[in-house]
Amino acid sequence: MSNVLLEIKGLKIEATAYPPGEAPRDITIVEGVSFTVDKGKVLGLIGESGAGKSTIGLSSMAYGRGGVRITGGEVFVNGRDILQAGPAGLRALRGREVTYVAQSAAAAFNPAKKLMEQVIEATLHHKLMSKEEAEARAISLFAQLGLPKPETIGNRYPHQVSGGQLQRVMTAMALCPKPDLVIFDEPTTALDVTTQIEVLAAIKKAIVDTGVSALYITHDLAVVAQVADHIMVLQGGHMVEYGTTDHIINTPIEAYTQALVSVRSVTHKEKADGAPVLSVQGITARYRGTTFDVLKDVTVALPEAQTLAIVGESGSGKSTLARVITGLLPPSKGEIRFNGRTLAADFEKRSREDLREVQMIYQMADVAMNPRQTVGTIIGRPLEFYFGLKGQEKKKRVQELLDDIEMGTGFIDRYPAELSGGQKQRVCIARALAAKPRMIICDEVTSALDPLVADGILKLLLALQKREKVAYLFITHDLATVRAIADKIAVMYQGRVVRYGSKTEVLSPPYDDYTDLLLSSVPEMELGWLERTIANRKMEAAGN
Repeated sequence: MSNVLLEIKGLKIEATAYPPGEAPRDITIVEGVSFTVDKGKVLGLIGESGAGKSTIGLSSMAYGRGGVRITGGEVFVNGRDILQAGPAGLRALRGREVTYVAQSAAAAFNPAKKLMEQVIEATLHHKLMSKEEAEARAISLFAQLGLPKPETIGNRYPHQVSGGQLQRVMTAMALCPKPDLVIFDEPTTALDVTTQIEVLAAIKKAIVDTGVSALYITHDLAVVAQVADHIMVLQGGHMVEYGTTDHIINTPIEAYTQALVSVRSVTHKEKADGAPVLSVQGITARYRGTTFDVLKDVTVALPEAQTLAIVGESGSGKSTLARVITGLLPPSKGEIRFNGRTLAADFEKRSREDLREVQMIYQMADVAMNPRQTVGTIIGRPLEFYFGLKGQEKKKRVQELLDDIEMGTGFIDRYPAELSGGQKQRVCIARALAAKPRMIICDEVTSALDPLVADGILKLLLALQKREKVAYLFITHDLATVRAIADKIAVMYQGRVVRYGSKTEVLSPPYDDYTDLLLSSVPEMELGWLERTIANRKMEAAGN
């Protein structure tokens, strides 16, 4: 009897592209991909955005989203070619033999229904158990996945649990029908590093306990190394390398795989402390209409031409501090001093020069640019607003800024939809630099990017800092990024700064419990790291 659960042969997947201003055309997004997954085993699919990871994963339930079409090859599940199954056969397969865990659980749940109702829905639809049996299995899975109060958490609505908890509930939903195969589509990418490790450990335990097979899709090789038996590296819809996890991590053959393994190549020697360009003194703040402080007596300083990393998980107050500094949220106590002068608490009372000298780069470049404006218009706006540049003079400066961000010619008339994720973020960097600021607030600017693209952005930021003498307030939850770019670090937890100093001081023991939690939660490219780390935890992530 064969031990193979999933077998894909010569897979070809196409879609129709609609380029702005051009006729629609068919494109091939996956071609010639073949692999097998044995029963009880996990295959990791790794690669940058656009590599075809999710598209291949979804093909294992004969599904193509957004107009994607499977046009060639064979997909066998339990020995049946499901591409020939027809609509009724696929309805019987999906949610029963093959289930799916999405990247964003918050977007995948119905906010109007209780969790339990949604977790057992597929199980009841396929008549696999009675309602009482399905609820009992769901409660058992909640306990297995480490969710609090497993007997009653199903009575909550999606908004009443944290992001990490909701991701685990979604894993329970996928496991409830006792499927043969689960597709995990970047299930921890949207989570904080402290939450990610807890969810990753829960997923791995559930896989082992239930004996289910899995496809684990991610762009983080260190994460997939903790759960996968084999790894397939993808680029541009083609397989680059395939092998055991040990082989891919320790002895990769292909140059692209080697680049993924050594992705954290950016190094930065911290600078000596200097006179602060920004001084945050005793800031306490709360949002209008609330009765509790989200920032509590925060004091930090950022020297000129240096980088201060603000580190902490969601809800720690990182982005709220940025809002206070930019004047979007006036504090109830404390003051902000910039370049030797006190800034007005409300941005509407600040001078144009105050606004010019403090710029911001946002996490999601997609929503930070007007999709109807060209790159030239987007970068040119601050040139016109702050310096009055127009016509050829403005166009020449826009091109200089594009050269600065290593995008050269050919981009000035493009729209955001015609750019990759990394290119969009570079345009946002150029727009901030156009104002000739003294300081730029970088709010999670690499967290939505693939590791190789993120590395390129970090190198660019360091080069620009050296040339332009600009200071960065770098908000992140990624300690690997902090090591690569920071001169000083402030660790925030529940609205307070719990550790502050130079990079060497903050990253050297002895640690407070929360800093130790953050540092120990950064996945390492090492087999067995997850189990050792979980065994040595000192405290839990807040809310998870």
